[in-house]
Amino acid sequence: MTRDIIHINDFTILVEVASADKPTTDACCFEEPLIGVAFYGSGNVDLSVKYNGKEQLYSNTKGLTLAFYADEKVEFAHTVSPSKPLQCIVVATSIKNLDNLPNAEGEIFSSLLHQLVHPKDHYVEGPRFFMTPEMENIIQSLFNIQYEGKTKMMFFRSQITALLSHFFGQLSQQDNQSINESEREKLYLAKEILFKNLNNPPSLSELSKEIGLNTFKLKKNFKELFGTPVFKYLQNERLTIAHQMIRNEEATVQEAAWHVGYDSLSSFSNAFAKKFGYRPSQIKK
Repeated sequence: MTRDIIHINDFTILVEVASADKPTTDACCFEEPLIGVAFYGSGNVDLSVKYNGKEQLYSNTKGLTLAFYADEKVEFAHTVSPSKPLQCIVVATSIKNLDNLPNAEGEIFSSLLHQLVHPKDHYVEGPRFFMTPEMENIIQSLFNIQYEGKTKMMFFRSQITALLSHFFGQLSQQDNQSINESEREKLYLAKEILFKNLNNPPSLSELSKEIGLNTFKLKKNFKELFGTPVFKYLQNERLTIAHQMIRNEEATVQEAAWHVGYDSLSSFSNAFAKKFGYRPSQIKK
């Protein structure tokens, strides 16, 4: 487990990364009451939140963003396994610091996260949703920064600001979503099926039959819920997995391309460069 704490203005940024050869649980608590937003990268790690004899469980966390309030009596525990590594960034601040945040961020917290600013329990869950492709790209860039020293910190600070902007932008649009809970569950299932079949995904009609949702609703509501069309999501996942394989020296560029379903190395390289801003051969190990 690697856990870094970075202070930016009155925000505390917690960056956690972990992998394991066997299921391993790591728990932590905050030293003071905080309002936080957690952003999960790759891994689908399991999260348990325990407080006052209660427990809240979260699974399939890949791409999840979760707002919350927690005091010192709340225990957060991640269970990491070979198939579920951890990538998590938490952006947090204390209620007493809200008025000191720059750019009217304190006012935005108070208006859009009212239940967290005025908590009624040790732990209060706020809005949660899956990140847009723009947000996922920012998260991946933060876990794969190509810079060093002061330049690295400058880049990190700018990306955290952009990430919060996207988060609050999505939050302000949530009330306009018209997807019922039953359809949401089917769309989450569709997302999981695609992730498990990156190199040989089902067609839209096959996926539609498997989850029990017609093709029109699948295309329309998948984009509304996850912020990206079905096969754009698939492409993003393919490229993210390939990036990890190359960076971790688990595969050559060619092998990674084949693993995620690309027959053409040039097509893979072009798509990779468009997503990450550099070619796979330029990844720093």
